[in-house]
Amino acid sequence: MKIVVDAMGGDFAPQNVIAGALDAVKDYQVPVTFVGPSVTIEAELKKYQYRKDLVEIVHAPEVVAMHDAAAVVIRQKRNSSISIGMGLLKKEGYGAFVSAGNTGACVAGATFILGMIPGVDRPGIGCIFPSLKKITLIIDVGANTAAKPEHLLQYAKMAKVYAREVMGREKPSIGLLNIGEEECKGTDLEKEAHKLLEEKEPNFIGNVEANEVYTGKSDCIVCDGYVGNITLKVSEGLMESVGKLLKREITKGIKLGKFTIPKNMVAAVSAALLKHSLKDLKKSIDYSEYGGAPLLGVNGLVLISHGRSSPKAIKNAIRVAKEQIEHNVLAKIKEEMVPHNG
Repeated sequence: MKIVVDAMGGDFAPQNVIAGALDAVKDYQVPVTFVGPSVTIEAELKKYQYRKDLVEIVHAPEVVAMHDAAAVVIRQKRNSSISIGMGLLKKEGYGAFVSAGNTGACVAGATFILGMIPGVDRPGIGCIFPSLKKITLIIDVGANTAAKPEHLLQYAKMAKVYAREVMGREKPSIGLLNIGEEECKGTDLEKEAHKLLEEKEPNFIGNVEANEVYTGKSDCIVCDGYVGNITLKVSEGLMESVGKLLKREITKGIKLGKFTIPKNMVAAVSAALLKHSLKDLKKSIDYSEYGGAPLLGVNGLVLISHGRSSPKAIKNAIRVAKEQIEHNVLAKIKEEMVPHNG
């Protein structure tokens, strides 16, 4: 099955996108289809040596900009790389779509072009978070900011399948992101969602507070897209800031002529000794390691990558797409949602 790649998606497209995708072609032997202006894609591909039998180009003359309104992809730019790329998933031989482009446009395009899985009302974006144990999937992190309790139940069902098939959890636990452990806490949304999850989801373990997101208390955590997106953005900002603060403290020095002597010699020596451990830590919190975020609920496999995605992030997004295809995730989510259809 070919993996469709939005060649024009992201802040550093097409350079990073094509470089990462070709790395995936080389390392995973996976066929990819680049969608975008063919002249632009061909010019970038000339920089590389690659297996031409595993690379296809589908021309899409229009590009959805990062600042475009979500509806643009549907109403005005029907020949964009997002619109045409999504449409390919309705044809035989194409298994997944990967884009680092406009998130709103990807969600709107997938919903309109692919439609929803029966039994699912709204799509949700799942995002992998590192934890003290393994990794945690949080859904929704931005697709649906006006969620209802039944939407959170649907997210829980889909997340459970994803965690089992892609993350390797035999019996994934489900938590509800809330301001306290007690079932009476939260807004009406959380209170009603708690009752629904407790009644209809056997893997539900109750509320999970924000300070437990990184403890690994739950394999999957559900929330509305407003709360989830704030959680994601705060986490990204914190990770970046901690790294910069740590580096700043370690490198503080006293100028002696042409030389700078570390002000805190203990910190400098410790950092040198812990170099490999710090690299492992950086790797565990690096979003590029986890690839794209799955858009669950639409009738197709769609992964949305960070707008600033590096080639490594694109490569890993394609790896995750390949794993979803191999584990038949879409069909298994459909099976899970059948009892809740209608």
